[in-house]
Amino acid sequence: MKDPVLVILAAGLGSRYGGLKQIDTVGNNGESIIDFSIYDAYQAGFKKVILIIREEHEELFEENIGSKVRPFMDVVYAYQDVKDLPAGFTCPEDRIKPWGTTHALLCTEKHIDGPFMIINADDFYGKESYKIMYDFLKSEVTDQLFGMVGYQLTKTLSDSGAVTRAICRKDESGNLAYIEEFQKIIRKNGQAYQVKDNQEIKLEDGVCSMNYWGFTPAVFPLMKKDFIDFLKENIEVDKSELVIPTSVAHIVENKKADVKVMSTSAEWFGVTYPQDKEIVQNKIAQYKEDDIYPFDLWA
Repeated sequence: MKDPVLVILAAGLGSRYGGLKQIDTVGNNGESIIDFSIYDAYQAGFKKVILIIREEHEELFEENIGSKVRPFMDVVYAYQDVKDLPAGFTCPEDRIKPWGTTHALLCTEKHIDGPFMIINADDFYGKESYKIMYDFLKSEVTDQLFGMVGYQLTKTLSDSGAVTRAICRKDESGNLAYIEEFQKIIRKNGQAYQVKDNQEIKLEDGVCSMNYWGFTPAVFPLMKKDFIDFLKENIEVDKSELVIPTSVAHIVENKKADVKVMSTSAEWFGVTYPQDKEIVQNKIAQYKEDDIYPFDLWA
């Protein structure tokens, strides 16, 4: 089995955040969330990271991330280009928004020849989750069994506004039975509610996907087919996008592969809105105070 590879989705526009939040500073020594993700992955055993970015941002990423990490891990950039579509499709001239995380994943195919995990750039997943996924990719993953690390729904919500979450249900074997995306979820009195038609509907506090997946290269043809099917219906739909949880749901529904659902007690937090940044900064400062992380990650 080849060594697992870490892949990070970092090509988003950050429209709600108002800037390139992927490399925004959250640590008291100039770190971004990506720094902590790569550090935790390195500690778990990963030796290579692929950063999916927009090509015009490579210099910024190399200065802020790549140059610090290279002494420890192999760093590769994969470019997500809105015009890079499968044969037979042409991107609308006025299209700016990326096509979603399924498209982003497909951009890494030429760089990957073994098991890999993929995560969001702006989500802090916690140390334990990387060890869980590393062990899965070293000993369990197959072309017919992929994996995901799930988090408790109420622990993934923002106090700054509504979010979208992919809620998962497991079968009797502990594999993913189905996954459903819910929009406009808020936290109220410690509970999760979906705002729909001006009503607040309470949701069960189950496991949700935070885009934390483990795959083999066998996923690429499955994702490509799903993306092509998506483009046939949506290429002219402004701001339409296909995301990995939706594609995984299609893979499971069509019985092309199983997905093992693994849970973690690790704390998740992220920067969805500008107001979230201070909360993240305070949590990371506390982690350093508690010696969970050194002051200088890459010293």
